[in-house]
Amino acid sequence: MAKYKLEYIWLDGYTPVPNLRSKTTIKEFDSFPKLGDLPMWGFDGSSTKQAEGRSSDCMLKPVACFPDTTRKNGVLVMCEVMMPDGTTPHPSNTRATILDDPDAWFGFEQEYFLFQDGKPLGFPSDGFPNPQGEYYTGVGFKNVGDIARQIVEEHLDLCLDAGINHEGINAEVAKGQWEFQIFGKGSRTAADQVWMARYLLIRLCEKYCVDVEFHCKPIRGDWNGSGMHTNFSTKYLREVGGKEYFEKLMAQFQKNMDEHIAVYGPDNHLRLTGLHETQAIDKFTYGLADRGSSIRVPHSFVNAGYKGYLEDRRPNSQGDPYQIASRILKTISEVPTP
Repeated sequence: MAKYKLEYIWLDGYTPVPNLRSKTTIKEFDSFPKLGDLPMWGFDGSSTKQAEGRSSDCMLKPVACFPDTTRKNGVLVMCEVMMPDGTTPHPSNTRATILDDPDAWFGFEQEYFLFQDGKPLGFPSDGFPNPQGEYYTGVGFKNVGDIARQIVEEHLDLCLDAGINHEGINAEVAKGQWEFQIFGKGSRTAADQVWMARYLLIRLCEKYCVDVEFHCKPIRGDWNGSGMHTNFSTKYLREVGGKEYFEKLMAQFQKNMDEHIAVYGPDNHLRLTGLHETQAIDKFTYGLADRGSSIRVPHSFVNAGYKGYLEDRRPNSQGDPYQIASRILKTISEVPTP
């Protein structure tokens, strides 16, 4: 029997953006534990805005586990927060709101800034660097700075070692801004992996004395904000589709525009202005390869007879992937299929 370090990770009750929390317990197993081997565990919800002090118990229910190669016998355990009975989801448990569809595929493009001493990495102590232009997918010290590349490469390795379906990285349009992409088959699976990848990035940056800034518009002015463009498809959309179904689907997305914006991340009005590759927050549009539309329609989708995936460009970098996936699937479910 070996002693394993189980890092239980969950989302707290802060709004509108929950924080990641974690704590470690030691358990003995013959080999790397399976999800079903991991016990529920309690925590003090009064310290995380999830309970009152007079009745503070909350429970952590493991829902996914990953190897943690930064620790000997380390295990990363993603959890849902449950009420003290262990069966009722806590009101802050957004994962439980998903009508999960294992045939729904999601790809999340997580943008973020790396901050140090109150400004993005690579920004001068006073003023601003050169305007946007050469930073996107940029190479060289003047474009990416000194430690940013080291951080994003190390984060990539940590995710891959953990078995997260990390699909790529790139420097983004603004200086100090980066992106990673996560793909998952099954809406809960994809969202679990986004949260775990966020956790690994935040924890990694501790040793570099760097903060991860997920706010959608941390630098005002003529600088790109940060999004979490969400690519999605269902089995029907991939295998049947068709122009008539697509147009009905877009009509339903337009009808539910406000409901989508409500869960696509706070302060989105600062980012969705109609500038910097966005559509205005109070408009809904879709367009072929149009990065200024609410929904970007890939050429491959149209060329395949309106089959494949679509990209919702409105979710922002602070959005909760559980809520985003839940809202998209709910809107899709409202469109009847023949």
